[in-house]
Amino acid sequence: MVNNMTDLTAQEPAWQTRDHLDDPVIGELRNRFGPDAFTVQATRTGVPVVWIKREQLLEVGDFLKKLPKPYVMLFDLHGMDERLRTHREGLPAADFSVFYHLISIDRNRDIMLKVALAENDLHVPTFTKLFPNANWYERETWDLFGITFDGHPNLRRIMMPQTWKGHPLRKDYPARATEFSPFELTKAKQDLEMEALTFKPEEWGMKRGTENEDFMFLNLGPNHPSAHGAFRIVLQLDGEEIVDCVPDIGYHHRGAEKMGERQSWHSYIPYTDRIEYLGGCVNEMPYVLAVEKLAGITVPDRVNVIRVMLSELFRINSHLLYISTFIQDVGAMTPVFFAFTDRQKIYDLVEAITGFRMHPAWFRIGGVAHDLPRGWDRLLRE
Repeated sequence: MVNNMTDLTAQEPAWQTRDHLDDPVIGELRNRFGPDAFTVQATRTGVPVVWIKREQLLEVGDFLKKLPKPYVMLFDLHGMDERLRTHREGLPAADFSVFYHLISIDRNRDIMLKVALAENDLHVPTFTKLFPNANWYERETWDLFGITFDGHPNLRRIMMPQTWKGHPLRKDYPARATEFSPFELTKAKQDLEMEALTFKPEEWGMKRGTENEDFMFLNLGPNHPSAHGAFRIVLQLDGEEIVDCVPDIGYHHRGAEKMGERQSWHSYIPYTDRIEYLGGCVNEMPYVLAVEKLAGITVPDRVNVIRVMLSELFRINSHLLYISTFIQDVGAMTPVFFAFTDRQKIYDLVEAITGFRMHPAWFRIGGVAHDLPRGWDRLLRE
């Protein structure tokens, strides 16, 4: 492993535990809501983390969005099962929590808001009125944790099938198939599954036909040449005119987060390759960087260069596939063959360096699996 120069104790300033009390936004929040209205958590996230009360959520979100240098982007929103958490000193009591990651373009700064929830009171107001993209985030959080978002326009499952029982990312939900009861497909269960497949336009936010007009509802995917993967679009047609469409995702959801609950920090690396199965080392990079940041590990410059080079090779390979198949969709066949010729050259180089082609699992916490082989530069130039 190329980590003989790694210092496991050195911490770059950006990686040190900080509360970010010197960030201007903390002062702005305290001036508006009072000095004791929040709990500021010291973390290694590199951004201020502020615990707020559920009743303050919309008011604080609206305040941040309307600042002179506003936080205009909801970058992420998700839940956490906090019931097994240790090191709670100074933090609000929480069985579950919901976090909101906001970004200010003008400031080039981030902030994370967190709301503590009790297990018997799992609901928060929807954030969709402030940030419409919260719609899918909140659906996913309800789907996987069972946290209700009051006022959400269409709070239904987004990753799991509509007939799924339970919320998989809760820590008390089984992580292995052998922990479930034996599967039985009874007549009642079969009838339930068939009924769930009945298309009801209202559940998708679409309107039914009337006595004066009628619509056709058509599935594009999840297995369709134009979908390029397991992706479904529900189309609403008025004759030959598409009047509405709703995307349906979740067909590639393989429970990668749940799998991580029974893996070590190191043994989880192969799973990252398969989250976006064309990404390879591009997927490994953010994971090992996050673990190194938590552990305060710095790696040599040579490791950084090797990682970036491998990630760029996979990125180029992924783009070649996207661009060539997109061109194919509009009627040109030849570019696909040129692109795949170049893709094979890149895979040959990746295989020479890592021993694998698509899913190398080659990055390591603190380095990479081994140094570059002799002759790698010649293959790269070719």
